[in-house]
Order: sequence, then C-alpha cells, then structure tokens
Amino acid sequence: MPVSVMMAEFDENLLLQFETQELEAPGGIATPQVYSQLLVLYLLNNDMNNARYLWKRIPQAIKTANPELAAIWAVGQRIWQRDFPGIYTAIDAYQWSESILPVMEALRESTRRRAYGLVAQAYTSISAEDFAAFVGYSVEEAVKGVVSHGWQADPNTRMIMPQKPGGGAVSLLITNKNRCVSPHSMTHSSIRFHSEPILFTKSLFQRVNGSACFFQNKHVNW
Repeated sequence: MPVSVMMAEFDENLLLQFETQELEAPGGIATPQVYSQLLVLYLLNNDMNNARYLWKRIPQAIKTANPELAAIWAVGQRIWQRDFPGIYTAIDAYQWSESILPVMEALRESTRRRAYGLVAQAYTSISAEDFAAFVGYSVEEAVKGVVSHGWQADPNTRMIMPQKPGGGAVSLLITNKNRCVSPHSMTHSSIRFHSEPILFTKSLFQRVNGSACFFQNKHVNW
C-alpha cells in the first residue's frame, strides 16, 4: 500500500520510500498516487532535475487522467522558470487532496523564505508592489512583516529597503551588484541558486495587528 504524504517538511526517508515504490511497481508503471507524491516531494526539496525526469517518464495516459498530477507539474514549471508570483498562483489554483495539501503549504512557505533571502541579498531597494508579488502577500502584509523585523519602508516613495543578513545565509552570484533590478529580470543569467539554507523563517511574515506600520519609530499610514 502506498505511503501517503502527511507532513509539512521534506523527509528524505519518505522520498526514498516513494522512489522504491516506483522502481518496484509491476511493469515499471507506478500508481498515480505514487507519481504525485514523489513529484511534489521533489519540488519541496527543490530537486528540479529529478522532478523533470520523473515527469517525462510518467505515461501520458496517467498524466491525462489525473488532473492533480498535472497541477503539481504546473507548480514545478513555475519553480523552474523562477516565477515566484506564478508559483503562488499555481498553488492557489488547485483544490489539493488531503495527502498533497500539507506539502504544498510547506512548498509555499519555503518559496517565500527563498524569495525573502534573494531580495535581502540582491536589492538595495525594491517597490512595495514588486516585493509583495515576490513573497506572495498583499502589499500591506508584506510591508508590515518586514518593517517589524528591521527593514525600512518609505510610505512616500512606496519603496522598501532590505536589511542585509549577516553570515552566508543565501549564496548568490549577481552579475551587476550596483543595479537595482526588478523580480521580473531575475533569470538564470543573473542569479545562481545554491543549496545553503535560507536564514529567514515564517515568523518574519507574521501579520501585525492594525492598519499602519512603523518607519524609523514614526507612526505612518502605508
């Protein structure tokens, strides 16, 4: 009997179980459930090479007959394209099954952490609208979250000034360090991702009560 994915964080042992189930499947063809759970775990682990190879070897008939499998891969395509707003949109676009939903929620949060770390490293300033799209929150939620953790936000220019993290939380290769770029211009040629963990956690995006934010100890409306 296939093991169900009932977790919120990547579990290497669980991944190995699903890989074994695929290898030992009769006739070399696993069940749609095994394919779906293996694919979503690859995405959570940011293992896009194995995710792509898996998608290619899944029989077309299984892809066509299982819309959730196709929806998982739609998320994977956005990850491959580094389309952060598209990742959140693709996750929200489908009513996930009970076994896949916890992993998709974990994937959403890991994507936000990655986006937060990229902005902290790559930007000296970014518009509130671009930043909100990058982390998948409303402008108000995004601004409140980062201001409460030390970033600066100017309500007049609607710009956010990230606070650079200490240590090597995110390892990036930026081809033009003096240029403030938009999220839409971040491509393979401008940023290289590495496997170091992101320093920031979900707590950085906690909702702050009220409808205003604080900027340099002054109470201002956003």
